[in-house]
Amino acid sequence: ALPGLAAGVTRRYTFNVGMTSVTRLCGTKSIPTVNGQFPGPRLDAREGDRLVVTVHNHMSRNVSFHWHGLRQLRNGWADGPAYITQCPVQPGQSYVYDFTVAGQRGTLWWHAHLSWLRVHLYGPLLILPGLGVPYPFAAPYKEVPIMFGEWFKADTESVISQALQTGAGPNVSDAYTFNGLPGPTYNCSSKDTYTLKVQPGRMYMLRLINSALNDELFFGIANHTLTVVEADANYVKPFTVSTLVISPGQTMNVLLTTSANPSSQAFAMAIAPYTNTQGTFDNTTAAAVLQYDATTAPSSAQNLPLPALPRYNDTNAVARFTSNFRSLASAQYPARVPRAVDRHVLFTVGLGTDPCPSNQTCQGPNGTKFAASINNNSFVRPRSALLEAHYQRRYAGVLMANFPTTPPHPFNYTGTPPNNTFVAHGTRVVPLKFNTSVELVMQGTAIQGAESHPLHMHGFNFFVVGQGFGNYDPINDPAKYNLVDPVERNTVSVPTAGWVAVRFLADNPGVWLMHCHFDVHLSWGLSMAWMVDDGPLPNQKMLPPPSDLPKC
Repeated sequence: ALPGLAAGVTRRYTFNVGMTSVTRLCGTKSIPTVNGQFPGPRLDAREGDRLVVTVHNHMSRNVSFHWHGLRQLRNGWADGPAYITQCPVQPGQSYVYDFTVAGQRGTLWWHAHLSWLRVHLYGPLLILPGLGVPYPFAAPYKEVPIMFGEWFKADTESVISQALQTGAGPNVSDAYTFNGLPGPTYNCSSKDTYTLKVQPGRMYMLRLINSALNDELFFGIANHTLTVVEADANYVKPFTVSTLVISPGQTMNVLLTTSANPSSQAFAMAIAPYTNTQGTFDNTTAAAVLQYDATTAPSSAQNLPLPALPRYNDTNAVARFTSNFRSLASAQYPARVPRAVDRHVLFTVGLGTDPCPSNQTCQGPNGTKFAASINNNSFVRPRSALLEAHYQRRYAGVLMANFPTTPPHPFNYTGTPPNNTFVAHGTRVVPLKFNTSVELVMQGTAIQGAESHPLHMHGFNFFVVGQGFGNYDPINDPAKYNLVDPVERNTVSVPTAGWVAVRFLADNPGVWLMHCHFDVHLSWGLSMAWMVDDGPLPNQKMLPPPSDLPKC
C-alpha cells in the first residue's frame, strides 16, 4: 500500500480551509473544503508515527478538527472538539495539531468538530501497521477507502440554526454519497458515480467509513459477500455477511474477494438508511459501481440490480449483524478487558423537550422545542475550553463536576414515557481518578420515540461487554457479559429501545467528550465529558498546552 513509509517518522500535512464551489444534484453551492478537495485529503501514517497538521483558516467562520478514534494520550490539545479541548481556530488564524499514533493501526478518519461543518469537512486517516508487521489475515491485493456521506442542497449551517430557532426537527439530506458522489439513483448524478475498478479473482480490502451526518447506513454489493476483519481500527475475528450496517463515526475494514468468472462486468454497491425515528429522514438509496476488468468502458449503473438491503427499520437485522463482533483476543492482539470495576455508571440516552419561549411559537412536539440529553442533562457548550480550565484547575464559571452518573428520575425507560419530558441544562462533567476502571451502561429511552444512538467516546476505546433490548437488568444481565473477547471500539450504537454495556480504563488524563454522533442530537445537547485526573508518575500527566493554542 505505502511501501515507502518508514516507521516512527514525522509526517507533515497542511490544511488550507476555505470555500469552494461544488456541483451536485444539478445545484452548485459554496462549501468549506480542505485544500479545495471534497471529500478532504487522505492522511497516511504508520503505527508509531508523529503527525503534524498545520491548519490555516481562510473562512469567515470558526473551525476545528478532530482525529476520530486517535487516543491522543496525555495530549488532549490535539483532540479537536471546539470548546472542549480547544477554542476554535478563528478566521485568519492557524493552529498546529501535533500528535503521535501510539499503539494503534487501522482505518480512522478526521472531521471538523464544530456545529455541522463536518458534513463537508472530512477525510480518511489510514494507519498502517509498523514496518514489517503483517495483517492478521491474508494481505489484500489492494486497499480502497470508501467514505459514506450525506449531501444537502440547502446550506447546512442555515438548516441547523433554523431548527434550533423553531424547535423543529431539521430538514433532512437530499442524497447519500460514496466518496462525495451521489450516483445514478439521483437527478443529474449519473456522471457523479463512484466506480471501483477490480480484477477477477483478487482480494480487496475496503476501508469503510460512515461520515454521514445523521444516519446509520446499510451497505452491500450485489452478488458478493464481505468479510469483516476490523472495526474502529481494532482487529476482529473475521465473519462474512452479505450486508452490513455502520453508524456515523464508525469504520470497518472488509475483505472483498472478486469472482474468478464474474456473471457480469459490473455490479451495484448500495447504501440506504437504518432508522426508527418518528421524524422525517432521507429515505433514499445511493448506488455505486463495482466494475470488473478495467479495460472495458464503464457500465451504465442505471440498470444494474441493487443489492437486497434490509428494510429501513429492520432492528433485528442490525442486532444479528452486531452480535458477530468479537475481538481477536490473540497473544499479539490481546483484549485487555477491565475485570474488576471501580465505578458503575448508568446513562439514559435519548430525546426530550424544552419549553417554548413565551414570545414565540415552536414546532417541536406539542408546541415545545426538541432537545436531547444523557441522564436528563442537555449539555451546554461552554464559552471557553474545558481542557484549559482543567489544566489550570480553574473550574468556577466554566464547568460543574456533578454530571449525574445514575438517572435522576428513574422510569420505565423503553415503555410509556413520563408526562414531563423537559430536560435540565448544564456544562457538567464526570470526574475520574487516573486508572479508574469504569463500567458504563447506556440505556436508550422511548421519549419522542425509541431510536438507535451511536455514542462516540473521545480519548479512549472501550470494550462492548453486553447489550440487549428493553430495560437493563442489573441483577441478571451482567451474568451474560462477554469478558473474554468483546469487541473494542470508539463508537457504539445504543440499540433501539435497548441498552449497551461497555468497560474502559481511565488511563488518559484530560477532558474527553462523549456524544451521540448524529449531529442533530449533538446540537440538541446529547453529550457529556469525562474529566480524568493526572496519575502520580511523570508519564501519566497531561502534556503542557502548545504555544499556539487558539484563544476564544
